[in-house]
Amino acid sequence: MSGGANGPSGEMGRGGMAGRGVMERVAGAPITWGVDGSPGWGSLMPPDRVLAEMAEIGLRATESGPDGFLPDDPDELGAALEERGLKLIGGFVPALLHRADRAEEQLARVERASKALAGCGSTILVLGPSTHHVGYDTSVEMSEGEWEIFLTNLRRAQAVAGDHGLALALHQHWGMAVERPHHLDRLLEESDVELCLDTGHLHLGGADPAATARAARGRVAHVHLKDVDAAKAEKVRSGDLTFRRAVIDGLFRPLGRGAIDIEGFIGELESSGYEGWYVLEQDVALAEIPPEGAGPISDARRSVEYLRTITGFPPQGGESRPTGSGP
Repeated sequence: MSGGANGPSGEMGRGGMAGRGVMERVAGAPITWGVDGSPGWGSLMPPDRVLAEMAEIGLRATESGPDGFLPDDPDELGAALEERGLKLIGGFVPALLHRADRAEEQLARVERASKALAGCGSTILVLGPSTHHVGYDTSVEMSEGEWEIFLTNLRRAQAVAGDHGLALALHQHWGMAVERPHHLDRLLEESDVELCLDTGHLHLGGADPAATARAARGRVAHVHLKDVDAAKAEKVRSGDLTFRRAVIDGLFRPLGRGAIDIEGFIGELESSGYEGWYVLEQDVALAEIPPEGAGPISDARRSVEYLRTITGFPPQGGESRPTGSGP
């Protein structure tokens, strides 16, 4: 799955991606506003401001963010989202599945998260294949025995999510158990799990996002969009810079301002019939609240405008916001 960056796909080049269809499926992730549950991540913006700014830049939906960020009560959450024209589409759930001694505890976590997400109207659970390390600064390589345990428990997690009416999408992620292209290759060969493709983590792990979209054709259930500073990414891969430090230093960039061929990636997915969400997820760590200046909304707005440009959709304000809430 690795390789050089691809150019824009032939039939899905600039202005040829059915802009309205793509733009109606653009959602936000709270971490784009610096909200993450990892220990010591940074200062967290209040949910009212995050949701209001998502709506302000034309996003249609949001992921849940870390535990406790959004209200647990479905009615309270529904009212907060409806006020801003948003819906909840899913959430990121880390689970350590390759350790036999942790399996029941971790699957119970997936059960609780599935129940909560489904109760609030979500359609997808994004599974992060955790390791026993804290944070995302340490890479691991599962042994053959751990792979067997992982694949068995992954099937169990899929069943748990399915019992609640949710699709489960596994998220390849730097510093997690599925990190590199050969991990993804094995996952595609030895399981039927669907994927959440994250352009930034694919690039960081050494994969080409557009090539991965082709290899996983028919298996992509969800997408996280971020761009990457190539020099910082190389330092993370080489071990010269930790993931956490790189994020603080600006590892992830607004769409169109980094090394990833976002247009080619989206073109591959759209040409394959992908109908899911595109979630803006530019990981940010904030040193203080309120943030300096306008804050994270500036980069989020740049990403939305970039998507409008490559899909041929009118600039925001060029026409009234279309009705509907995506898939």
